[in-house]
Amino acid sequence: MMYRIIFLFVFGCFVAHANLNLTPAQEEYIAQKVWQNEGAGLDKYLIHWNDGEDFASLGIGHFIWFPAGHIERFREVFPMVLAYMKERNTPMPHWLTPQTPFPWNTKEEFMRAKEGNSQTYRELFAFIKQTTPLQASFLAQRLDGALPQILETIEDEQKKELIAERFNNILYNKDGSINEHGLYVLIDYVNFKGEGTLESERYNNQGWGLLQVLENIDPNEQDRFKAFSDSAKAMLSRRIANSPIQRGEERWREGWNKRLDTYLLK
Repeated sequence: MMYRIIFLFVFGCFVAHANLNLTPAQEEYIAQKVWQNEGAGLDKYLIHWNDGEDFASLGIGHFIWFPAGHIERFREVFPMVLAYMKERNTPMPHWLTPQTPFPWNTKEEFMRAKEGNSQTYRELFAFIKQTTPLQASFLAQRLDGALPQILETIEDEQKKELIAERFNNILYNKDGSINEHGLYVLIDYVNFKGEGTLESERYNNQGWGLLQVLENIDPNEQDRFKAFSDSAKAMLSRRIANSPIQRGEERWREGWNKRLDTYLLK
């Protein structure tokens, strides 16, 4: 694995740039960890439509994919995955492009296609199943862009440095080497709840992504992974409290907290 962060001070502005490449073994490790979190590591959840949601979730990261004409506050990630694969000349079903909407308009239509094992469903499932390492590679690329994206939203230079310091404290060991558990934590949370920079991914103007977790880390907690997990739990608890009652987000609390417990070193 090669990971570089280059820090530049240009006209007093703090900038971070990162390049992350995973080895095949690391791709497999990340793929299995994220897939276990998102879909219990089971094939049946590689293309899934959760109850109470208006969109489907695909792949090891349960990447959101909208039906045609659907508008939602959450970031649509599966087309980003497809664009990443297209750039790498990955073979795809002839009908599938980064601009293609989810093939079924409702959960009922999707379930009929899944239970009937339609050709479109078979081709999509085979594609998802065969590209899990590339999906892990996409997750790493998304983390590459997370810190620069976050810092672009912050005007205060001291806060920029604090956020970057906290990000790097999770990612690196004291000797400057990558901590692979920290790498998992950051990749997983960005995939799980986003960078925290999208204005629409907020309730009552309060977000729950990586930015908000880093902002609210307890500086007095010596265990960096516990500090991150505790802050993430607080941000998701705040999200639940702020969420529209009709979404019923309280039902997710236990599962979300179990996932965040995997960020702790046992």
